[in-house]
Amino acid sequence: MSDLADAKAAARKAALARRAAAHRTRTPGAAALLSSVLAGYRGVALAGYMPIRSEIDPLPAMAEAAAHGPVAVPVIEGAGRPLRFSRWEPGCALRRGLFGTRLPEVDDFVTPEILIVPLVAFDRAGGRLGYGGGFYDRTLARLRAVRPVLAIGFAYAAQEAEGLPLEPTDQPLDMIVTEAEVIATPSRG
Repeated sequence: MSDLADAKAAARKAALARRAAAHRTRTPGAAALLSSVLAGYRGVALAGYMPIRSEIDPLPAMAEAAAHGPVAVPVIEGAGRPLRFSRWEPGCALRRGLFGTRLPEVDDFVTPEILIVPLVAFDRAGGRLGYGGGFYDRTLARLRAVRPVLAIGFAYAAQEAEGLPLEPTDQPLDMIVTEAEVIATPSRG
């Protein structure tokens, strides 16, 4: 393993422990600030995610947004490939996807302009550490090559870290929303 890979593995391990602790002590309403941010983008196609493990739950905000426009969830089509996004509605029939994900029973693919991005750790500069598969980095790079895309990291405040080990291919977040605050990030050039 390289020094960077070792640093990422250590940062992931520490952040996952913090996230699990925050998840165990979570209180209702964690998605309230996310809902308020998304209210400013009514009708714009967005992609959220179905939470797995100890990820913070965006479903209440996604359900509210679905009343005003298309909402989708990520579909993993294989290692090394970007994500696609299938339209989701509250209460729709679901099937199992890769890595324990839940997907709409019938795919209806859309291209989102806003992505609610799950993460393991974040920093205030817009850095994001994921699980290591690079799915969101590849996807954001592909979408941003066509048009601007707003990437909103959604996390527990406890997932904040300083000095994340990042690579040039790591796509920045435009904003981070936690249960406690909305963090606007500077542009990373």
